[in-house]
Amino acid sequence: MINEAVRNNAEWCDLMCRTHGIPGTFTDLAWTNPTRTPPLYPDAVTLSPAASAADVLDRIDPGSGASVKDSFATLDLPGFDVLFEATWIHHPAPGGTPRPAATGDPIAWEVVEDAATLREWEEACFSGGVRDLFLPGLLGAASPLCGRIEGDIVCGAMLNASGRVVGVSNVYASGCDIDAAWSGTVALAAELFPGRPLVGYESDPEPATKQGFTPIGPLRIWLRP
Repeated sequence: MINEAVRNNAEWCDLMCRTHGIPGTFTDLAWTNPTRTPPLYPDAVTLSPAASAADVLDRIDPGSGASVKDSFATLDLPGFDVLFEATWIHHPAPGGTPRPAATGDPIAWEVVEDAATLREWEEACFSGGVRDLFLPGLLGAASPLCGRIEGDIVCGAMLNASGRVVGVSNVYASGCDIDAAWSGTVALAAELFPGRPLVGYESDPEPATKQGFTPIGPLRIWLRP
């Protein structure tokens, strides 16, 4: 399952880059992009534990600010620092319904389908600190989810389907507890993609494990100072 999680995540990174007009390239060993990628997204993602430093560094701009997702935590990248470590996670094909927020108010979940709501989703996700990262080209290719209380977005997530799995990323809670955000995300994923396992990665997997996810392997993010 870890290979499917890794591939799904690389396809998500490529989708993000394509919406910004800078598609990457896939080989058997890695996804790479010779152009510096959007903020928070890597310039390379290894697709095999056999990938070497040269397999990624020779295919990206390795200068200051370059980042590599070392999907199997196997690389040694001279001149790079480990930015953080994380864990791949997996959830069997889920079922269920979103639970209420901690306040007791019901969260109304929806799929973001227009540019204005996507902008509102991004604002809630980053508290205004990041703008124009998630572009309208994502709509239809991925499924941004948002949860509302009394009309305000209080939580959200991103789903991207590839192969037989669905990737879960960018789970956030800005006006409810994070457990409610994860619970609603899993339930809506079950509704949108019935019968498909969920995958992703988290630096703190505890909120995900409370909703039935299992850690399946380590990864590292490397950054060139």
